Amino acid sequence: MNSLLKLGEMVGRVALVTGGAGHLGLAMAQALAEAGAQIILLDLNQIEIDKAVESLSGQYGGDHFGLSVNLAEKADIATVPQYISDRFQQLDVLINCAALVGSSGLKGWAKPFEEQDIDTWEKALEVNITGAFYLIQQCHNLMKKSSSASIINVSSIYGVAGQKMSMYEGMDYLTPAAYAASKGGLVQLTRYLATVLAPGIRVNCISPGGIERGQDKVFAERYVNLTPTGRMGHEEDFKGVTHFLASDLSAYVTGQNIVVDGGWSL
Repeated sequence: MNSLLKLGEMVGRVALVTGGAGHLGLAMAQALAEAGAQIILLDLNQIEIDKAVESLSGQYGGDHFGLSVNLAEKADIATVPQYISDRFQQLDVLINCAALVGSSGLKGWAKPFEEQDIDTWEKALEVNITGAFYLIQQCHNLMKKSSSASIINVSSIYGVAGQKMSMYEGMDYLTPAAYAASKGGLVQLTRYLATVLAPGIRVNCISPGGIERGQDKVFAERYVNLTPTGRMGHEEDFKGVTHFLASDLSAYVTGQNIVVDGGWSL
């Protein structure tokens, strides 16, 4: 019987993380780099990607790489498998973490429902779920070569639960319908692919709760009051579940959505 350390070891494995230069994506990449994996970061800004790659190599050693890819562009996505194959000849882990979020500065995004823009709705679905679908499809043949292939989709509490409107009372914004719909779609895509890609590739999902990043004080207090653990999340709260789902610690786990929200959605 293998030890926990052996099951959790990622040496010799290659992991691709979309949104890898962002807060959550980088934390997930750190978890796997610390366990010994080689990391490929996908994001939009090459300067930020290079900084993230440098931080991974400096902190954990190893040769890590980054690539600027627009997940709203199918042609960009289609270049990824060849890039990975040329450098590594394998892909063991794929984490779909990239998403359009509140910081994206989009027209009609974090607005009351009647003000949410249809073009922005379409763009959010294109990146959040269509981009993830197409990247998985493009990387599928490469991942089939792995003996420990694992896909992790990153959804959200708003992909599994409705809005708690009391948090937004008196405020002029709301989590967009497009965000909730696309994240809910990722949960179902996870279930679909867990059966379709079995037995060679496991597919699971993580649904994060709110992560503390300087939100409006009133909103943050309301959120905390609705959360049994009494706080918002931190990036490091997701390192353990990422390592678990990516490694052989979860070799008999597929099609699952693990909600990491301090109990907010209960």
